[in-house]
Amino acid sequence: MARPVTLFTGQWADLPLARMAQFTKDAGYDGIELACWGDHFEVDKAISDPGYCDAKRALLNSLGLKCEAISAHLVGQAVLDNIDARHKAILPGYVWGDGNPAGVNERAIEEMKKTAQAAKRFGVKVVNGFTGSSIWHLNYSFPPVPQSMIDDGFKLLAQRFHPILDEFAKCGVRFALEVHPTEIAFDIYSAQRALEALDHRPEFGFNFDPSHLLWQGVDPVEFIRAFPDRIYHMHVKDATTKLNGKSGILCSHLNFGDPRRGWDFRSPGRGSVNFEEIIRALNDVGYSGPLSVEWEDSGMDREFGAREAASFVKGLDFSPSGRAFDSAFDKETS
Repeated sequence: MARPVTLFTGQWADLPLARMAQFTKDAGYDGIELACWGDHFEVDKAISDPGYCDAKRALLNSLGLKCEAISAHLVGQAVLDNIDARHKAILPGYVWGDGNPAGVNERAIEEMKKTAQAAKRFGVKVVNGFTGSSIWHLNYSFPPVPQSMIDDGFKLLAQRFHPILDEFAKCGVRFALEVHPTEIAFDIYSAQRALEALDHRPEFGFNFDPSHLLWQGVDPVEFIRAFPDRIYHMHVKDATTKLNGKSGILCSHLNFGDPRRGWDFRSPGRGSVNFEEIIRALNDVGYSGPLSVEWEDSGMDREFGAREAASFVKGLDFSPSGRAFDSAFDKETS
């Protein structure tokens, strides 16, 4: 099938794009997935500067790099979240503004609409990202959580995302939610409910990332099979659980990379994700988009890891069979 193997730049936004793109090429990738932060893809400039998208595309073309998606995780997080001081560090200054929560939500919604417009100008059909969640803090039901409070969270998704998706529809671009803790959808059942809340609009689907499912105990392959027509993009990221009786999956307020954590991310192929079965499931549902490495491993040098990951993913991918392995014995087709 030769799906393009790309590298997501979100964890490399400290590097200027020119340097990042050259490294991506040198590391053996076919393409690049640009984050909408750092100087990698700036939505405001893509909208205001007529030559901005052409210049970005020319840089990538000069290196032979494909780009089929951009990613707006950080601004997307502020659409549904209950805004607090943490968001200032991840948002552009013009979205944060004075920090008034309602204003931040409103500006994030408008920025997501502009991101669809920018994606159209740049010539990509998928924007990956987050939604945030107004109800994530209610995940453990004590004090007891009335069902109406959960219902309100999904009603808010519909209220705020339908106008965003209207703009995506006008632009011919799809939004792919990375199903992830702290988002409105974080497992199979919450993803189903998100689709229902948004009337199963075709503009809304998923950026499949198995690492966020694995440590929760959710089988990533079952996610693919649950949403065969909604996998709009894929992040290749690995994770592993390290449950030793001291720390559970809630991780004791220990940050990524702390050896005491009950789980952590790993470079692709060095964790517990069964990528063999994932590739087979993606073949079964006809996914032909990028296999985009989102490299996160606090215990490994990132340049070494990204190079190794490119080789690993290229060796992992294969096309589905067009025939049964024993079809030679089928006299009716011989």
